Amino acid sequence: MVHVEKSFFGTTKDGKKVDKYTLINEKGVEVEVISFGAVTVAIKCPDKDGKIDDILLGYDTLEGYLSNAPYFGATVGRVANRIANAKFTLDGKEYHLADNDPPNSLHGGWIGFNKVLWEGIMGSDHVTFKYTSADGEEGYPGELKVSVTYTLTEENELKISYRATTSKPTPVNLTNHSYFNLGGQTTKDVLDYMLWIDAESYLPTNEVQIPTGEIRPVSGAPDGALDFRTPKPIGRDINKLTPPGYDFTLCVSNGEGCKARAIHPTNGRVLEVYTDQPGVQLYTGNGLDGNIGKGGLHYKKYSAVCLEMQNYPNAINQPNFPNCVLRPGEEYKQESAYKFLVNS
Repeated sequence: MVHVEKSFFGTTKDGKKVDKYTLINEKGVEVEVISFGAVTVAIKCPDKDGKIDDILLGYDTLEGYLSNAPYFGATVGRVANRIANAKFTLDGKEYHLADNDPPNSLHGGWIGFNKVLWEGIMGSDHVTFKYTSADGEEGYPGELKVSVTYTLTEENELKISYRATTSKPTPVNLTNHSYFNLGGQTTKDVLDYMLWIDAESYLPTNEVQIPTGEIRPVSGAPDGALDFRTPKPIGRDINKLTPPGYDFTLCVSNGEGCKARAIHPTNGRVLEVYTDQPGVQLYTGNGLDGNIGKGGLHYKKYSAVCLEMQNYPNAINQPNFPNCVLRPGEEYKQESAYKFLVNS
């Protein structure tokens, strides 16, 4: 059966202790998450020969996560992705946010949920992290009480459950920003992974990566580059994009079932994605430029694939996008999961 272990991971610059929680099942899968940023720091799973590897990009120590410019493994919020021009109007009032990705606000601002200390509560097969985001934090209205629960199953599924309530109307869009390399800790890129995504459409973006408000069929994306309805290597069409590299929201189908699947070409590892969210952000680590990670490895462009389950970016400024506003008396709920399989 699954069990959870707690250990010391480090101390923040202001002297606060950071705990690590390790979820372990009987099939050799281990998931490590820390109370700083509710970050997923490692996922260890077997390949077809039973070899265990850590398939997440990240850092060996807390120091790396204190800055963590790429958002390795981060819980992202209050609003994931970008908000155009770092502002929005809600119920007739304009709010100004941190423009940490000028001119836009990115992943919650300068101090998003990935850079705060959460309270960890250990369960038999899960750990729940809780955080209260103050009214006005990073410019957002309302006191937001948030929890994220990581649960590991014997079916090698990492379930991620998000909940939030607010004292004032506010936008909310949470996600997990894990970077996967199914080859383990290696300098090999992910361009030969077979990728399938259950998406008929995508969100085109402008020159600063803000969705234009259109929803277009993937068949019409640059020469079919965003069409993964039939599995294909990640790198096959990547240079058809300008600039090269994937960083787009795919509008996945409604209902239950797998939304995306990535397969390593030789070792048999398979990553599946499940979510009740309308979008999956496909990102291929285009911004990695030699970041020093675990074991001193230099993570370079295309060293990983991210499949981030979330609402549409900039939904607060696009009335035709799914609602992202949480109001007092309501509860934000999201259920997403990663599943780790092996093809023999």
